[in-house]
Amino acid sequence: MNRDELVLIPEKLAQKPPKTELLNIINNKSFNDKVLFECDSNFHTIKVVENEIGRFLHYKDTYQAGFINTEIYSGNLPYINYFLIPYLMNNKIKSVLLIGLGSGKIVNDYEFLFNDLKTVDVIDLEENIVFIAEEFFNFKPSSKFNFILQDGITYLRNNKKKYDLIVVDVANNDGIDLRFLGEEYFENIKKSLKKSGIFVSNMCAGTDFGNKNNIFFKDFFPVYKRYFEQNLVFKGNYSDKVYYKAFFDINERVIDITNVIIISSDKHYKIKQNEELYNNISKLNINIKFYLRDLC
Repeated sequence: MNRDELVLIPEKLAQKPPKTELLNIINNKSFNDKVLFECDSNFHTIKVVENEIGRFLHYKDTYQAGFINTEIYSGNLPYINYFLIPYLMNNKIKSVLLIGLGSGKIVNDYEFLFNDLKTVDVIDLEENIVFIAEEFFNFKPSSKFNFILQDGITYLRNNKKKYDLIVVDVANNDGIDLRFLGEEYFENIKKSLKKSGIFVSNMCAGTDFGNKNNIFFKDFFPVYKRYFEQNLVFKGNYSDKVYYKAFFDINERVIDITNVIIISSDKHYKIKQNEELYNNISKLNINIKFYLRDLC
């Protein structure tokens, strides 16, 4: 099989070319990366780098996780902040499954927000990821945290537990493994969720969601609708705005691709307009209202 048959390739989802002058800014931008840590794993060379924008987990050619620290924004890679929206839907969550640890900050954020939280199971293929998260990204594992070194698909296939919240963030340097968009995957997500459970997935698509030729919504989104009664779709407008401004000092999206955060459930949830919940999230230095505006 070739790469196209195994991976959803982000660059193939764009529906229009970028402006040449903006693309030149990106292509000509260089960062003064200082390598803080480097090792080889079973899958790639993994680095932790620090530069004028922040500190990042680096696989091959891309920053996969980390912290931005600039005047306009300080915090997690901004698309990850959409993962906090389930707190506004059900703040009584007790059990979480997270596929992909990254910097680990989202785990600590959940532990801070969910007062009833009992367990956070994290599945990841990278054997060094917990050490890196602790050593370089201030991740603080608690007694609620349980790390499982395994392929996410394999874990879901064999899993017997039921979770209140499942979050999957598995994009890598090549794109999104198509196994995470197949029928078996969705069947195993469903069996791993409680009846009122919430499923969050980070995907990518061309930015014109209404275009009938948008590959993600034409070819892949229908499976979400077959398996879940409710699918809330968040277009990454705000996270893209922060990203391009922080990294390139550009005030508009350059590449015609955006994160798509889909929050799925069989229970029809409302996002609570609750100032107390908003304020709790704001203690993490996040204004969640900016992200809520991206609901399509």
